[in-house]
Amino acid sequence: MASDVVHVVDDDVDVRKSLGFLLATADFAVRLYESATAFLATEPKEVEGCIVTDVRMPGIDGIEFLRQLRSRGLSVPVIVMTGHADVALAVQAMKEGAADFIEKPFDDQVLIDSLRSALSHRSQPIAAHPQSTEIRKNLAALSERERQVLDGLVSGLPNKTIAYDLGISPRTVEIHRANVMSKMGAGSLSHLVRMALIAEPKHQGDI
Repeated sequence: MASDVVHVVDDDVDVRKSLGFLLATADFAVRLYESATAFLATEPKEVEGCIVTDVRMPGIDGIEFLRQLRSRGLSVPVIVMTGHADVALAVQAMKEGAADFIEKPFDDQVLIDSLRSALSHRSQPIAAHPQSTEIRKNLAALSERERQVLDGLVSGLPNKTIAYDLGISPRTVEIHRANVMSKMGAGSLSHLVRMALIAEPKHQGDI
C-alpha cells in the first residue's frame, strides 16, 4: 500500500529536515517546501495527503496560506504548528479550516497521531459531523460561567484576558477551563475549538 503524502512547509531548514526525517521513519512519503509561496508555485490542481505548516513565516504566513488553499479550491487537511503563546493565531487557523494545531515544542507522537487522524477524516465536512448532536448536548450542560470561558477560548483570548473581562482570577479561569474540557470530552484546546465550530458555525467569524 502506498504511503500517505505529507507536505512540510516551514522556512526553518533545520525544522524541515527534522520533520522530514521523523515523518519518513513513520512511513509517510514526505515533500519539503521552504515557504507557502514555494508550495503554491507548484500550481497544484489537487493535493494528496496532508500539509503541515508553521503559522509564522515570512511572506505568506500560515493563516494566509490556509486562505489561499481554500480560494484555489484545494481540499486538503492542514495541521498548523504554533508557538505556545499563539493562542489567537491557532484558533484563527482552525476557523480558516485547519484540521488541527499543535504547539511547539511538541512530542513527535502528537504530530504523528494528529496526521493520522486528519488523514482518516479528510473527506468529512464539518456540517455533516455525526457528533454534532452530542456536542450540542454537552454544550447545554455547561454552566453560564463555563460557557463564558468557552466563548473566550473560541475567540482566541488568553486566560488572563478572559479573567479580566469576567472579573475573576486567572486561576479561576483555569479551573473553569478544565471543567469545560472535561464536560466536552476534549483532549486538547484544538479539539475543543473544533467541537465549538461544529456545534455553532457562527463562531467562524469571531476573529
